[in-house]
Amino acid sequence: MAGPWWRKCPRLTTGCTATNILENLWHLKGRPVSFSASLLSRASCIPTPETRFQHKYLHIFLSRHQSRLLLPTLQSCCCRATHSDTKPKDPFTLAQKDLTSLYDDIKKELFVSKVELKSLCEYYFDGKGKAIRPMIVVLMARALNIHSNRAGDLLPGQRAIAMISEMIHTASLVHDDVIDGSDKRRGKRTINEVWGEKKAILAGDFILSAASMALARIGNITVVKVLSQVIEDLVRGEFMQLGSKENENERFKHYLEKTFKKTASLIANSCKAVSILVNSDPEVHEIAYQYGKNVGIAFQLVDDVLDFTSGASQLGKPTAADLKLGLATGPVLFACQQFPELHAMIMRRFASKGDVDRAWQYVLQSNGVQQTNYLAQHYCKEAIRQISRLRPSPERDALIRLTEMVLTRDK
Repeated sequence: MAGPWWRKCPRLTTGCTATNILENLWHLKGRPVSFSASLLSRASCIPTPETRFQHKYLHIFLSRHQSRLLLPTLQSCCCRATHSDTKPKDPFTLAQKDLTSLYDDIKKELFVSKVELKSLCEYYFDGKGKAIRPMIVVLMARALNIHSNRAGDLLPGQRAIAMISEMIHTASLVHDDVIDGSDKRRGKRTINEVWGEKKAILAGDFILSAASMALARIGNITVVKVLSQVIEDLVRGEFMQLGSKENENERFKHYLEKTFKKTASLIANSCKAVSILVNSDPEVHEIAYQYGKNVGIAFQLVDDVLDFTSGASQLGKPTAADLKLGLATGPVLFACQQFPELHAMIMRRFASKGDVDRAWQYVLQSNGVQQTNYLAQHYCKEAIRQISRLRPSPERDALIRLTEMVLTRDK
């Protein structure tokens, strides 16, 4: 009996060209899709009869199960399908003007008279973060405004959503560090390491409460519902991370769903929220949501790869952190195909002596890293397809370029 679709990935990428893979992944229901050439040139190999059979199997499986496994949804395009020929502007440069006052605005929202609480809450809002989430929200808002025949300038509510997205994200980091017992974040000591766990939890709660107040002031009940879903997903995702699945097929589904809830939901729903403020078309809302979902999942998949491939100095946190926390991410799950010994380690959450080191070596000896990168490409290409449905604009093209930057980042 054929196994789960993702078990075919190693043979797919070692037995055919990247173009052949994508043709089988994306020509579902006879709908061809075009992607940027740079994303199509990352793999090169020789097709075999075995992989042609696997392509057919993967085609059938994705058609039947893509929604259940949180794989990209493929729909007909309503707008232009390709982006402009001009070189896209750097996303960070294009969004810089709108993000200049971001952290100052957040500090105003967090204003309290108690000095210690103020220091706790402002600790991570020092301007040294990547601000990826608010940048995506700002670019998406501008692209949607132009698509909706408005000026590209941000609406006040859209600017507030960009700020709120960073506040929710940072509050989740504070709480995650307590749960994980982390002592380092963004190259410096964590809040729980400096002030203790109790105060760290209260600081995270306070940041969330301030974000909720800012959300209420937007005055749009639909936007409030959409962003409230993010907080629910974060909690559910954290609970999912605390558990595991014995069944191999269920385990990968569990991993992708957890990845969506903990990482991609915030980006997807923030993008949807800014679309609601400027356009009443549900199809436009879905474009924004799908772009955010697919970029968010790809971002986390690459992050899981970097835990195995980047040094601590690049990440700002110790490497192999996920294994040490007992977490089986994409590279480990893919490596299980070549090293079944990993299954027992996953179920005991790498708790036995030597588990972390052995699992690390198994992953590096397997093609788990390559396959996780391949899956990230899979999501990025769908993000490109979705955002390409909007009217051409510098901001839309910057979002396309951002998907390519997600795949090539090293920290």
